[in-house]
Order: sequence, then C-alpha cells, then structure tokens
Amino acid sequence: MAKINSKNNNFLFSAKDVTSHIIYPLLVELVNSDREDLAKLVKQVDYLLVYTSTCIKQKDFKSAKESIKGAEEKLSILKEEKVDTSYLDHIYEGIKKKIK
Repeated sequence: MAKINSKNNNFLFSAKDVTSHIIYPLLVELVNSDREDLAKLVKQVDYLLVYTSTCIKQKDFKSAKESIKGAEEKLSILKEEKVDTSYLDHIYEGIKKKIK
C-alpha cells in the first residue's frame, strides 16, 4: 500500500497548514499506522495548547485553565496509547507555568 500523505488524505491536507512542522510528521506517522483517531487527538491537543496560550496573552486565565485541563486529559489518552508526546509535553509544561 502506498504511503499516505497530504496529497491523498484530506485530514493531513487540512492539518499541514495549521500544525507546527514538528507535529505534522507525527500526524503522518499515525495516519500511516492506521491510527487516524490518535492523529486527530494530537491535532486537538495542539489546538488546545495554542488556544490556551492565546487566552493567557489576553489575560483570560479562567478559559486558559479550562482549555489546559482538556489538553491534559487528551495527552494522558495519547500516553496510554504509547504515542510520542515529548514535544507536546514540553509545550504543555511551558504554558502551564504561565497560568496564574
């Protein structure tokens, strides 16, 4: 079977523009391992972390706490499934320190 990439997969095509260059290869790896469900979860965590960072910049700490909690729950699911979340963990820890 041919390798799945952004040219032949709608999910990867849409994710390529909105995810970081470090997250995208993880998405490709998961989709090619027939784990698109986990790839969608990675994309959700990435979005939640960006949203949390935006909330902190706007001094909306209540929304930041809610969204970081959602990211934490999704990260734990990914860790249970043995997905490499090292980059996401690094970003998560940095953002969590900024929440008051």
